[in-house]
Amino acid sequence: MNKHELIQRTQAYALRVVKAVQALPRDEISSILGKQLLRSGTSVGANYRAACRAKSTADFVNKLKIVEEECDESIYWMELLVAAGSLSRARLAALLEESDELLSIFVSAIKTTRSSRAA
Repeated sequence: MNKHELIQRTQAYALRVVKAVQALPRDEISSILGKQLLRSGTSVGANYRAACRAKSTADFVNKLKIVEEECDESIYWMELLVAAGSLSRARLAALLEESDELLSIFVSAIKTTRSSRAA
Protein backbone atom coordinates (compact mmCIF):
# COMPACT_ATOMS: atom_id res chain seq x y z
CA MET A 1 0.00 0.00 0.00
CA ASN A 2 1.50 3.34 -1.01
CA LYS A 3 1.31 6.69 0.76
CA HIS A 4 -1.64 7.99 -1.28
CA GLU A 5 -3.68 4.83 -0.79
CA LEU A 6 -3.06 4.99 2.96
CA ILE A 7 -4.09 8.65 3.02
CA GLN A 8 -7.34 7.69 1.31
CA ARG A 9 -7.84 4.70 3.61
CA THR A 10 -7.36 6.77 6.77
CA GLN A 11 -9.77 9.41 5.44
CA ALA A 12 -12.36 6.72 4.74
CA TYR A 13 -11.74 5.43 8.27
CA ALA A 14 -12.42 8.91 9.66
CA LEU A 15 -15.71 9.08 7.76
CA ARG A 16 -16.72 5.67 9.13
CA VAL A 17 -15.95 6.94 12.64
CA VAL A 18 -18.13 9.99 11.98
CA LYS A 19 -21.02 7.74 10.90
CA ALA A 20 -20.61 5.53 13.98
CA VAL A 21 -20.72 8.58 16.25
CA GLN A 22 -23.81 9.84 14.43
CA ALA A 23 -25.49 6.50 15.17
CA LEU A 24 -25.02 6.88 18.94
CA PRO A 25 -28.01 7.40 21.22
CA ARG A 26 -28.60 10.98 22.30
CA ASP A 27 -27.63 10.63 25.96
CA GLU A 28 -24.89 12.26 28.00
CA ILE A 29 -22.59 9.23 28.31
CA SER A 30 -22.79 8.38 24.61
CA SER A 31 -22.17 12.01 23.75
CA ILE A 32 -19.04 12.24 25.90
CA LEU A 33 -17.60 8.93 24.70
CA GLY A 34 -18.60 9.71 21.12
CA LYS A 35 -16.73 13.02 21.18
CA GLN A 36 -13.62 11.21 22.38
CA LEU A 37 -13.94 8.65 19.58
CA LEU A 38 -14.60 11.37 17.03
CA ARG A 39 -11.47 13.26 18.11
CA SER A 40 -9.14 10.25 18.08
CA GLY A 41 -10.66 8.53 15.04
CA THR A 42 -10.40 11.59 12.82
CA SER A 43 -6.88 12.30 14.12
CA VAL A 44 -5.53 9.08 12.62
CA GLY A 45 -5.70 10.39 9.06
CA ALA A 46 -4.79 13.96 9.93
CA ASN A 47 -1.67 12.87 11.77
CA TYR A 48 -0.71 10.41 9.04
CA ARG A 49 -0.86 13.26 6.52
CA ALA A 50 1.43 15.24 8.82
CA ALA A 51 3.81 12.27 9.01
CA CYS A 52 3.98 12.20 5.22
CA ARG A 53 5.34 15.74 5.37
CA ALA A 54 7.94 14.97 8.03
CA LYS A 55 11.22 16.83 7.79
CA SER A 56 13.41 13.88 8.83
CA THR A 57 13.25 10.17 9.55
CA ALA A 58 13.10 10.87 13.28
CA ASP A 59 10.25 13.34 12.73
CA PHE A 60 8.46 10.74 10.59
CA VAL A 61 8.74 8.10 13.32
CA ASN A 62 7.58 10.55 16.00
CA LYS A 63 4.53 11.53 13.94
CA LEU A 64 3.74 7.87 13.20
CA LYS A 65 3.85 7.18 16.95
CA ILE A 66 1.09 9.78 17.33
CA VAL A 67 -0.92 8.00 14.62
CA GLU A 68 -0.41 4.71 16.47
CA GLU A 69 -1.60 6.25 19.75
CA GLU A 70 -4.70 7.82 18.17
CA CYS A 71 -5.63 4.56 16.46
CA ASP A 72 -5.20 2.58 19.67
CA GLU A 73 -7.21 5.19 21.57
CA SER A 74 -10.01 4.90 19.00
CA ILE A 75 -10.18 1.17 19.67
CA TYR A 76 -10.42 1.91 23.39
CA TRP A 77 -13.35 4.31 22.94
CA MET A 78 -15.18 1.86 20.67
CA GLU A 79 -14.73 -0.94 23.21
CA LEU A 80 -16.00 1.38 25.93
CA LEU A 81 -19.05 2.33 23.85
CA VAL A 82 -19.84 -1.37 23.45
CA ALA A 83 -19.29 -2.09 27.16
CA ALA A 84 -21.54 0.85 28.09
CA GLY A 85 -24.29 -0.47 25.80
CA SER A 86 -24.25 2.58 23.53
CA LEU A 87 -23.53 0.54 20.38
CA SER A 88 -23.50 -3.17 19.71
CA ARG A 89 -20.28 -5.02 18.99
CA ALA A 90 -21.87 -6.13 15.71
CA ARG A 91 -22.40 -2.47 14.70
CA LEU A 92 -18.73 -1.69 15.35
CA ALA A 93 -17.19 -5.02 14.25
CA ALA A 94 -16.01 -3.87 10.82
CA LEU A 95 -14.73 -0.56 12.17
CA LEU A 96 -12.86 -2.31 14.97
CA GLU A 97 -11.34 -4.68 12.42
CA GLU A 98 -10.22 -1.74 10.28
CA SER A 99 -8.78 -0.09 13.39
CA ASP A 100 -6.77 -3.22 14.17
CA GLU A 101 -5.50 -3.43 10.58
CA LEU A 102 -4.48 0.23 10.52
CA LEU A 103 -2.80 -0.11 13.89
CA SER A 104 -0.80 -3.09 12.59
CA ILE A 105 0.22 -1.14 9.49
CA PHE A 106 1.47 1.81 11.51
CA VAL A 107 3.29 -0.32 14.10
CA SER A 108 4.99 -2.20 11.26
CA ALA A 109 5.93 1.06 9.51
CA ILE A 110 7.47 2.37 12.72
CA LYS A 111 9.50 -0.81 13.23
CA THR A 112 10.63 -0.91 9.60
CA THR A 113 11.65 2.74 9.61
CA ARG A 114 13.54 2.38 12.88
CA SER A 115 15.38 -0.74 11.72
CA SER A 116 16.35 0.78 8.36
CA ARG A 117 17.54 3.92 10.13
CA ALA A 118 19.70 1.83 12.49
CA ALA A 119 21.27 -0.07 9.59
